[in-house]
Amino acid sequence: MGGKFMIGVSAEVREVAHVKGGDKIAVSLELDEQPREVDIPAALKKALAKDLKAKKKFEALSYSNQRRLVTPIAAAKTEETRNRNIQKAVSELQS
Repeated sequence: MGGKFMIGVSAEVREVAHVKGGDKIAVSLELDEQPREVDIPAALKKALAKDLKAKKKFEALSYSNQRRLVTPIAAAKTEETRNRNIQKAVSELQS
């Protein structure tokens, strides 16, 4: 972008930092070398154990894509919703 380096910052973070989009600020970046692992809900682990193809595909996904599948399952308020989200995730992994 015209020789400028930019880092996107979410509205939530901007609000906490009391800055607005377009504000010029100084930041320090630090490389995070810690492994990024998704906490897999027990019910999803059980479903993946029954489908080795889906399990291997899940394990090959990036952290972000694993999290994309796990978040709706972990956030489900009812068992019915959790089961539906698990089935959706497994179906996606089977395709």
